[in-house]
Amino acid sequence: MCDTAQAMLDWNDLRYVLETVRQGGLSGAARTLKVNHATVSRRIAAAEAAMGARLFDRLPGGYRPTDAGLEAARAAEQMEQSSTALGLSIAARDRQLRGTLKITAPQLMVERVLAPILLDFRAAQPEIDVEVVATNEVLNLAQREADVAFRFGTAPSPTLVGVRMTEQKAAAYVGLAQLERLKADPSLPLDWIKFAHWPGLPKEITSVWPHRRVTLVVDDMIAAIGAVRAGIGATRMACFLGDTDPELARLPRVALFDYAPIWLLTHPDLKDVPRVAVFMQFAAARIRKMRPFFEGRKG
Repeated sequence: MCDTAQAMLDWNDLRYVLETVRQGGLSGAARTLKVNHATVSRRIAAAEAAMGARLFDRLPGGYRPTDAGLEAARAAEQMEQSSTALGLSIAARDRQLRGTLKITAPQLMVERVLAPILLDFRAAQPEIDVEVVATNEVLNLAQREADVAFRFGTAPSPTLVGVRMTEQKAAAYVGLAQLERLKADPSLPLDWIKFAHWPGLPKEITSVWPHRRVTLVVDDMIAAIGAVRAGIGATRMACFLGDTDPELARLPRVALFDYAPIWLLTHPDLKDVPRVAVFMQFAAARIRKMRPFFEGRKG
């Protein structure tokens, strides 16, 4: 590789090479980098022109990395790791109660629980700029995709540190109109909304409601809640969701279900950064006061 070519190389182009190798093609790279196919293709072509080497074979089945492409991807990965380590190291030295704090949490938790907590935190710490990534996806805190994460699970990743804030329970919820129909005619079958990844109806439902039918299959809790409100059927959800929705009620005679506890987590290198530490203390204290709400102990 000549010096001129090296000077012309935009190292950002290597990110596109790396993700195309990682994801097995342009489509996966475009999704990961949140750009279109044409952008990925253009940046790869720019890297090839700068390096004077073909990094991918263009085949009918997609882009296949050449030996040079694999070598470029390895170099890009090492740069990525070094950049991440540097970012964490610098962030860990930040002793100011100011700057940006990126938080990630499931969408419905932001809506039902975190919004008022964030409002009060902003009032208490006006120099901390809060960003929220509301998603059910597990973001990579080591890659600084977020500073703090609210997660549901029996145990957190061993690479993270934090606190188990509260246990949770779930219940079966039904729309108010459907509940009135069931009360008026107990012989009616129970219409049930099933999640695609559930193997079948919970035994707690089948033992209490022997006459039932699946009326809808969904893959998302927001969709399930909308369907229950519309009267399509009943379903199971966390108590903090069902008990806070005025259009839903608990299905009679059905016991509470166990549900994953809530954790508040960060990367070990960031745990002592003041804006991270003060937020985690603030949020954990507020959520711990809400334990009855999460554990289904209404009233």
